[in-house]
Amino acid sequence: MNKYILSLDQGTTSTRALLMDLSGSIVGLVQKEITQIYPKNGWVEHDPEEILNSAFYVIDELIKKQNINPDDIKSIGITNQRETTVLWDKETGNPIHNAIVWQDNRTIDICDRLIKNKLNDKISQKTGLLIGTYFSATKIKWILDNNPQIYAKAKSGKILFGNIDSWLVWNLTNRSTHATDFSNASRTMLFNIHTLEWDDDILKELNIPKSILPEVKNSSNNFGSFNYRGTNIPINGILGDQQASLFGHKCYEKKSIKNTYGTGCFLLMNTGDEVINSKNGLLSTIAWGIENKISYALEGSIFIGGAGVQWLRDELKIINSSEESEIEALKSNKDNLYLIPAFNGLGAPYWDMRASGMIIGISRDTNKSDIIKATLNSIAFQTKDVLISMENDVGSKIQMLSVDGGASQNNYLMQFQSNILGINLKRPHNSELTALGAGYMAGIQAGLWDIKELKKLNSEHKEYSYNFNPEQINELYGNWKKAVKRSMQWY
Repeated sequence: MNKYILSLDQGTTSTRALLMDLSGSIVGLVQKEITQIYPKNGWVEHDPEEILNSAFYVIDELIKKQNINPDDIKSIGITNQRETTVLWDKETGNPIHNAIVWQDNRTIDICDRLIKNKLNDKISQKTGLLIGTYFSATKIKWILDNNPQIYAKAKSGKILFGNIDSWLVWNLTNRSTHATDFSNASRTMLFNIHTLEWDDDILKELNIPKSILPEVKNSSNNFGSFNYRGTNIPINGILGDQQASLFGHKCYEKKSIKNTYGTGCFLLMNTGDEVINSKNGLLSTIAWGIENKISYALEGSIFIGGAGVQWLRDELKIINSSEESEIEALKSNKDNLYLIPAFNGLGAPYWDMRASGMIIGISRDTNKSDIIKATLNSIAFQTKDVLISMENDVGSKIQMLSVDGGASQNNYLMQFQSNILGINLKRPHNSELTALGAGYMAGIQAGLWDIKELKKLNSEHKEYSYNFNPEQINELYGNWKKAVKRSMQWY
């Protein structure tokens, strides 16, 4: 009898269900895109019901497509877009507002007030995060502040909050489990990563009732069961998407590092049982919890990665597919065009909510291939910004970077990334590292393998070797830094 793990990967642009066997191989995949909602400039929302329906759809289609017995699925792992915030009615189960997506910047004024009240250091010391529109806390506050009736219900215990993982689990378990894991809790700006508890002081400061918050569990744990057509399948693992990718890359050792090139880009370094307080604009976060042992990570979050390529396709309409960007970039011989993709401010290491997008270096002969190349280059430059900060925080040079995500399939980008960093890159042949990480975590709880066994699973990869000299790197990167400076504090 075959045994499988189902991994549910709910991301910013789509929901995916993947089936993996005990060798760690993906044997089936179904994907469904979700609608991006932009009510106002800088606002980004998703429909929670659409997300939930997409999850049911991909699970059902995957099982039917692979023609497997549901009894053979031994465990479900869930990974999710992290800071995206949902509030729903405990009694009816209905969302009380669209999900506010991690990219959304409507809470700038709330963040400004918190910073003005000199709370940045306090919040950073407790949560490992910097005050920003990115995280869940100010999104919750905005919803409650703008809906007095909802706030009254929240105070009386009739409203529940969750990031997407909690929303899915609550519904998949027929409303029996309101929980999250340590990795997702650490992205809310409400969770003390030292005491491993929701922080009463921060909750009081933001006027958020504690009763709305989910129970926080180990990432490998029992989160209830999903009843699929009469078969109860245990949900055994939850990880935020970037922590899941770190786990999927098998970055189990201290100072191992990966970058995921998704909608945004996310560099994470495993720091073991040590919380490193960044002095260079990075975040301290929880990587995962297994058997009550917490592993921490240092993170640099880049808001616009693959989303820049989507912008070329959907808004500028100068490419028809993401794959086309590689072909066009190779046609360009222009190295002095810089695009700063500050579409919703800049993330690490700048954390400038008021930065503006910009293209600089345009001349009469600038063409679409040049703009496409500059967009791809911007992903690599932003990654270098974060990598330098990470090296400064840990006091050592990074020798190798593991990569994954949709944009990591772009060979032009990966080669330029290696060149501008001056280090080699390693891209696993299996690109579904996020889904694999959630599946691995679920498999541990189900007793299907342990960390030592996971390390032995297939690790075939393609390697990119750098060929830029230090002078080239310094010139190109120096101009990038000048361009970024001009985009900052625009508003």
